[in-house]
Amino acid sequence: MKKENIDGKVWTFGKDIDTDLIIAARYLNTSVPEELAKHVMEDSDPEFVTNMSRGDIIVAGENFGCGSSREHAPIALKAAGVAAIIAPTFARIFYRNAFNMGLPIFELPESAEIKEGDEINIDMNAGTITNKSRSKTYKFTPIPEFMQELIDAGGLMNFAQNEIKGR
Repeated sequence: MKKENIDGKVWTFGKDIDTDLIIAARYLNTSVPEELAKHVMEDSDPEFVTNMSRGDIIVAGENFGCGSSREHAPIALKAAGVAAIIAPTFARIFYRNAFNMGLPIFELPESAEIKEGDEINIDMNAGTITNKSRSKTYKFTPIPEFMQELIDAGGLMNFAQNEIKGR
């Protein structure tokens, strides 16, 4: 199992960020990841896509990804270059869709202590998130091994193709 470190700058969002705030329904006339990426988080922060960099990390409040079960939400986030999402809790269907799309997400009850602009490191082997800006380290809820395999493969479809090919 390939686990990795993720380093990035933090962008914060509140609690109950629903899938319509992640990618508004008016953009769902396409499934092209690059097109969806242009509008990710637009209704929460119109400048987000312009200001973020590939590899940045979203830290949010509880119940991230609630609302409709659209797969477009994690597709748009991943295509925009969001490296990971940290929140105390995730909506159940978003949680599964994120892993199916190969987008790593981490449950961290203390996520509110991480502030916008902080630089953090997620060490998937150690199971820690280190806020380098504030010199504080947190333990996150471990990702189940099978879910980690989905991330490593880049999502469920890639995982299935690898299985068919015999890796």
